[in-house]
Amino acid sequence: MRVFLRDGFEGASVDEIAREAGVSKATLYSYFPDKRVMFTEVFSIECQRQASEAETELAQTPPAPEFLTYAARRVIRFALSDFGRSLFRLVVGEVSRFPELARQFYANGPGMLRGKLVARLRELCERGELEITDFDLAVEQFVQLAKAAVHDRVMLNLVEDIRPEEIDKSVEGAVTMFMARYGTKR
Repeated sequence: MRVFLRDGFEGASVDEIAREAGVSKATLYSYFPDKRVMFTEVFSIECQRQASEAETELAQTPPAPEFLTYAARRVIRFALSDFGRSLFRLVVGEVSRFPELARQFYANGPGMLRGKLVARLRELCERGELEITDFDLAVEQFVQLAKAAVHDRVMLNLVEDIRPEEIDKSVEGAVTMFMARYGTKR
């Protein structure tokens, strides 16, 4: 992962990956038939690890505003992390040469997150807290709302870091707007 994040997909050599991992090149090829599979597996495992961590932290789905606040903070935390920043830039940088890598990254990262959010939003609808007809659209809207005030500035290196009060403001705005659109009117 360090080699891919540092050197990019094209720049990462299997020799360097083997050296960093402390194994032979032959050992790597016995597990991964090519660099693309290695890339996909490395980042899929990390995305799955982070998703499992989030699910462990939140075993039960709390009331909608509390869940949405938690989810927005997780989305922002990932986007602001060194790993999240580097991975996003890497995939965007390689997408024109390796579109299948971007598709695999999306399926195993953002796509997996969105699937998990859809399941939780369905649960909140079944409990009568939300009214959603298009879950995929609602999740896309929510994720973009959560990142709206921070993502582009960070990805473009316009700021070194985002202040905690900016994160709070972004999270609160996302939850308020989402609840105004999808919350039940009780």
